[in-house]
Amino acid sequence: MKLFVKFDYQVVCKRVLEAQLNALQIPFTLNGIGEIELASSLKQDKKEALISGLEFYGIEIIQDEKDVLVQRIKDLVSEMIYNYDEDKAYNTSTMLSEKLNYSYSYLSAVFSEVTYSSIENFVILKKIDYAKELMSSNKNLTLTEIAHRLQYSSVAHLSGQFKKITGLTPSSFQKIIIKRRERI
Repeated sequence: MKLFVKFDYQVVCKRVLEAQLNALQIPFTLNGIGEIELASSLKQDKKEALISGLEFYGIEIIQDEKDVLVQRIKDLVSEMIYNYDEDKAYNTSTMLSEKLNYSYSYLSAVFSEVTYSSIENFVILKKIDYAKELMSSNKNLTLTEIAHRLQYSSVAHLSGQFKKITGLTPSSFQKIIIKRRERI
């Protein structure tokens, strides 16, 4: 027997962080994705226990300032894509600059230095991942609805990027998903 599960990685991560911090009786506040504010500094033994507990789940504490900034960029981009609100259409560069209080050129330079890729490429990859998730879900969204939700100017633009990244057209991808469901 096989079970197939779906999960929201942000919720899972939040619950893991809360469980680990509560188990060690560390007072904290979660400030959005990937940022924890501690009420006081940690003693070395608690810090080591926290690091060890989080490593078990593949979560690591970031020390380097540039790595922290890159992670914040990634988290904001993910939040922007996954929590789309039609009334709050976004421009990636403006949103990142406003939220992080740095010029976009600086953010772009740091991101490229740390990841060897551009913010724009990361945005495209995240959008395509989410498009695949939406196509695989049981929401029965049309490509037009998905393109709109991901702020593509057209279905053709989404399809072009989808094919470039995955090697498949969106309709070919959807056919594969349908065949997989039929086998189950």
